[in-house]
Amino acid sequence: MRGRLGGERARSAQGHPPRGGHFFIRAKIWTVSAIDRPAGQPSQTYDSAFLKACRREPVPHTPVWFMRQAGRSLPEYRQVREGTAMLESCMRPDLVTEITLQPVRRHKVDAAIFFSDIVVPLKAIGIDLDIKPGVGPVVAQPIRTRADLAQLRDLTPDDVPYVTEAIGMLTGELGSTPLIGFAGAPFTLASYLVEGGPSRNHEHTKALMYGDPQLWADLVDRLAEITSAFLKVQIEAGASAVQLFDSWVGALAPADYRRSVMPASAKVLESVASYGVPRIHFGVGTGELLGLMGEAGADVVGVDYRVSLDEAARRVGPGKALQGNLDPAVLFSTPEAVRAKTDEVLAAASGLEGHVFNLGHGVLPTTDPDALTRLVDYVHTSTQR
Repeated sequence: MRGRLGGERARSAQGHPPRGGHFFIRAKIWTVSAIDRPAGQPSQTYDSAFLKACRREPVPHTPVWFMRQAGRSLPEYRQVREGTAMLESCMRPDLVTEITLQPVRRHKVDAAIFFSDIVVPLKAIGIDLDIKPGVGPVVAQPIRTRADLAQLRDLTPDDVPYVTEAIGMLTGELGSTPLIGFAGAPFTLASYLVEGGPSRNHEHTKALMYGDPQLWADLVDRLAEITSAFLKVQIEAGASAVQLFDSWVGALAPADYRRSVMPASAKVLESVASYGVPRIHFGVGTGELLGLMGEAGADVVGVDYRVSLDEAARRVGPGKALQGNLDPAVLFSTPEAVRAKTDEVLAAASGLEGHVFNLGHGVLPTTDPDALTRLVDYVHTSTQR
């Protein structure tokens, strides 16, 4: 599928948004040499600041990207998404490509994050769900019995051809800027499936996890297989790194995480280890789980804004890079306050083996895009070596 999103490549390359709201993206054909780099790692991104930081190598500056950097905070995103449902947007390579590129053009971030949603692989295998505005993913038939597991068949590359096509288009446009693939972790996917949608207390999820531990184990293991397949599609198409999002896992105590969640997350992270691309693991409200999340197999542990990076490093232990962790609400304050809070994050990160600057959660929808652009520039100039 070749879309109309983006015909002004020259303007895009110079950081200017295309004129008139009409776009056209052409994929470039490139080859990858396997010399001096892990299998699966695109050659033109290997020496980027982002990937060096993930590998805990010296960097020319602290790299920056933002969770939800492609989204509602950008007027160009709202323009291009107008009249198109979220899941449809995730299945159109032209839209995915344009939306993924928008924050790279505007903010000059050090990495792009593939525009998609954590429920895309579930939709691709036939789960009856939709993303309802103002609510989130809603599942028509929640999974609460063993018979319900039959809904979860294996995912193959043929289920998500739009992902492969979009990443091919993106890697051609991004050049030396890495693309991060991503997927939802088994616990968070299971929570949506069991609850039937977003939940504040996860009562049905926990009831199943505690009341039928074998069914729960089978559910998250099957989701681990689906998630692994989804990440492999993205890496094989050209993603330079992957992030496993566990949005709801902060609802668990460490003992429950170790027993009932960590094996499935570890299975996902191990499944893509042979590709040699950095694996980032992020969750919300996971201060008490940071060590276990690193133990699950991540190369980079994402830290939300509730724990300082120096304390997070103590909890995670050596041998891991950290990602984070400015509170996204800080961006609503004055430029002076943003710089001061950013300095605190950078100071806490000064002794880390590797640091990727990010927010401690996603960009909030009403964030001023100029605040993000200023933040990227400030981090870059403050940390130039």
